[in-house]
Amino acid sequence: MAILGVVVSSHVLAQDGNADNAGGGGGRRNRGGQGGGPGGPGGGNWDPAQMRQRMMERMREQFAVKDDAEWKLISDRIEKVNDARRESMMRGMGMMFGGGRGGRGPGGQGGGEAMPEQEALQKAIEANASADEIKSKLGKYREALKAKEAKLTKAQDELREVLSAKQEAQAVLMGLLK
Repeated sequence: MAILGVVVSSHVLAQDGNADNAGGGGGRRNRGGQGGGPGGPGGGNWDPAQMRQRMMERMREQFAVKDDAEWKLISDRIEKVNDARRESMMRGMGMMFGGGRGGRGPGGQGGGEAMPEQEALQKAIEANASADEIKSKLGKYREALKAKEAKLTKAQDELREVLSAKQEAQAVLMGLLK
């Protein structure tokens, strides 16, 4: 499911990039020494807040929501789903990629902070702890993961409550709902 969300996000970003460059003008992107936007020559002006806003605008279009009050309700619940997804899927991903503790991903990039239960399990493994201690830490880690998954499921259920059947189907295709 996380991969689907990444694919959907990548697809939205790719569409957005095509829209930025439509019409033959250089678009808003800062390419290799052109322009002098916030990132200066050579790029570096990627703004995650702008990306999220564009994604939300595209979702509003796909959900065909005209009423601002309705969109406020839906978008707040989409944010809760996205937050819960990031929390359940991304925390500690840096450890999986060999970035060590502190949630650093590949190349030292952020990947979310490691969960305390994950760090405790990692330390037990590194210290060659007894099988019983590792099993105990593993059980606590799995419980923490289940709690995060339950939070995601609850957020998805709350989003589903405010969507029409067509919007729910669109949300499933976007990877917001199962």
